[in-house]
Amino acid sequence: MNMVETVSIIIPCRNEEKYIEECLNSFVNQSYPKEGFEVFVCDGMSTDNTRELVKKYEEKYGNIKLVDNPGLSAPKGMNEGIKKSKADIVIIFGAHAYADKDFIKYNVEALKNKEVGCAGGPIETISEDDKGTAIALAMSSPFGVGNALFRYAQEETYVDTVAFGAYRKEVLDKIGYFDEELVRNQDDELNFRVVKSGYKVLLTPKVKSWYYSRPSLKKLWKQYYQYGFWKVRVMQKHGKPASVRHLVPMLFVSTNVLGIALGIFFKPILYLWFLEVLLYLTCDIAAAIKVSKGKSGVLKYIPFIFPILHMSYGIGFMEGLVSFYLLKSNKSIEKNTKMSR
Repeated sequence: MNMVETVSIIIPCRNEEKYIEECLNSFVNQSYPKEGFEVFVCDGMSTDNTRELVKKYEEKYGNIKLVDNPGLSAPKGMNEGIKKSKADIVIIFGAHAYADKDFIKYNVEALKNKEVGCAGGPIETISEDDKGTAIALAMSSPFGVGNALFRYAQEETYVDTVAFGAYRKEVLDKIGYFDEELVRNQDDELNFRVVKSGYKVLLTPKVKSWYYSRPSLKKLWKQYYQYGFWKVRVMQKHGKPASVRHLVPMLFVSTNVLGIALGIFFKPILYLWFLEVLLYLTCDIAAAIKVSKGKSGVLKYIPFIFPILHMSYGIGFMEGLVSFYLLKSNKSIEKNTKMSR
């Protein structure tokens, strides 16, 4: 008789009273044997009703536990959970999401291949209103996020990263846990080390989960600005980007700035800039029409959301270059650390 591999689900969490119950219910209802897994909700000292809700699940279900995360940040919370885990496999998840009933089962199945150091699946982004739906559709579009396959892939493939990664505990013990300096992009950096250590990152559509986008353009700008800023720190640590796609938004912002600045003095450059803008707007509108599927309530937002994704990431990346490479500005780094919490 085959032994069931043990699994720890690690959920970093702070002030998620609206979503945490749906998240936990999705693990209560897993097809994987109940005795085979545990759930650690690593809470960053929530000030809403989150902790009370988790405690109710802790009292009702023996395999759900509340873990204090006094460090507040997501990587510190995830590391708290990993340290407590005695399981064969560790899976990182989000409190703002919920999992398919076979989520654990197919992650465990994917990790049977010893070449695979991390496994995961595409995330379907969802929302509760037209603006949030527009954000979700843009974040699931190749025009919006490039070749970030974990946003939309339909076939099993090897990738550079996944969002909710599953890892053999022995792999994490070997390569190290999450970098607690990185309040964003910590999963990308960890998966960079996975690949660097000779393992592969597998994306399989069998592993399904859903993530609620936050229906705010301001928060979306802040989120992607932070992704761009901290991506530079990941590059600095490892000496190269994990993927060319991480450089494209910065190049887009740079060519626009230079096109305007130099175009004042050199008309050919100004004409080239006009051409770039025209091509971008054409692709923007075409992609918006394609992903909106004719829904006017969604279509009116998407042409504005694509530029937010690209410009905010690009500007954040450029500030990261200045802060980490040129000025080595602790003040800027501290500001962006606080913004991410």
